[in-house]
Amino acid sequence: MSSSKIECNACPVLCQITEGRSGACDRYANVDGNLVRVDPVVLLRRKLDEDAAALVPFAPAGEDGGSPQPTDWDGDLLRANEVFVTGIGSSTTYPDYKPAPFIVSSQVDGVDMVTVVTEGIFSYCSLKVKIDTDRYLGPEQANVRCKGEVVGHVTTIEYGSQMLSLGGVHHLTGGSKKEGRVTLDVMQTLGNKQAVELEIEGGARITVQAGRPPVVNGVEEQRMRVGCGSATIGIFAKQLYGKVDEVVVVDDHITGVLTEHQAGRCLATRDSGIRIKGRKSTPGRYFQVANPGTGWGGTDISDPLSIIEGWDEKVAWPGLRLLMTSTTGEHAAWYVLDEALVPREAPMPPEVAAVVARIGENCEPSLASVMFLAGAGGSLRAGVTENPVLLTRSIKKLLVNVTMGGAPAYVWPGGGITVMADVLRMPDHSFGTVPTPAIVAPIEFSMRLDDYRALGGHMDYVRPLDEVLRAGAWHHDGAPTGRRWEKGGELNPWPLGRPPMLG
Repeated sequence: MSSSKIECNACPVLCQITEGRSGACDRYANVDGNLVRVDPVVLLRRKLDEDAAALVPFAPAGEDGGSPQPTDWDGDLLRANEVFVTGIGSSTTYPDYKPAPFIVSSQVDGVDMVTVVTEGIFSYCSLKVKIDTDRYLGPEQANVRCKGEVVGHVTTIEYGSQMLSLGGVHHLTGGSKKEGRVTLDVMQTLGNKQAVELEIEGGARITVQAGRPPVVNGVEEQRMRVGCGSATIGIFAKQLYGKVDEVVVVDDHITGVLTEHQAGRCLATRDSGIRIKGRKSTPGRYFQVANPGTGWGGTDISDPLSIIEGWDEKVAWPGLRLLMTSTTGEHAAWYVLDEALVPREAPMPPEVAAVVARIGENCEPSLASVMFLAGAGGSLRAGVTENPVLLTRSIKKLLVNVTMGGAPAYVWPGGGITVMADVLRMPDHSFGTVPTPAIVAPIEFSMRLDDYRALGGHMDYVRPLDEVLRAGAWHHDGAPTGRRWEKGGELNPWPLGRPPMLG
């Protein structure tokens, strides 16, 4: 290796970095012959004046991209108990035998605590994306593509939301190099709260960004359904009673019919004689009235009358008032039966339009949600203890609080440490990459100091928080420059507030 280069061992790529340049991941650089972390470690400060459970940005980089400068903290280390060191910018434990870069001791309510802070290199990870829409995005198990490469698949529909699974070790490492690179880019971009364009085989083109309305086939979604067709009937039956003779709520999954529905029966509504296409389930509930699509109620229809087979002449009557609406109220029409029992569209009465508006009012704004799901493997656990299974057991016993960038992480039951976090609750720019390919993400383990000692923690590397704030991580010299850290995570509970380990 040239004398002007240094080898970075922060991941398996082992880049040889020329002086003044950064490695393939843009996370480490050769500065005057020293390997330094390019991005600053992100610290979070507890905001005591407004909300004791809130987090605020701490020490972002200066406007010119220079050294981190404190915001509303005066640098007094006596207030260090208000500071939490996140894994963002902290460095990794690779090649696994090293203790985590930050093992920080502090006191919380008189209890000696320790937080183990690191970045994880995740090959076994994915994103679970929830898209609030009634529009048909594609069949279950359909491939999801980006730039022509398969990066995931469609999973189940969950009550007004379409679910996607993106990433995972199969796409990162099991396909072509291009598939791995594109998958990695999609995961990093979505994880960092930016927009990604995706195409579903046999379905829609969508633009997804965490916390923003999804765009389906070029149209920005507005509303998430208040409920299925049957639920909408049940919720609003009493408000519609006396104003209509029949209501049909068109829905791709469960279309509701007021007079047949139990809600209508309890209100003693008169039978209308309507006959609906599809497969009848329980009274007033119909399946498969149309094909999935982007029309009324997530079906492929633009004319709601197309799902009506006809009327029972012995039951229906001229002048019958019919309301047809979708589960979001975005589509609605008013009809009156003529002498031949043919529905004729007419102006909707204001009192009925008010109920349709109420349906829309009860629909929450349509958003895309992105959850990061990962298995915390050997490097993370070895950075905490020489006996990794004890960390796993301690987490399952609720002795250890797991966070990601200071944000709460849900730990799945069962074996291993499988964690899931909402990327919107994590600080901006929480995710990086290495070209193995793998995602780099922060993770922190907080516990009582006695519990850390009991699980065989690296006690020789435990350092007080004030020392950490002065000197940085134990196995690198810190970062002289970095990107600006934007506001985020303000709704998170304080990671050391009162987790289960404090009773």
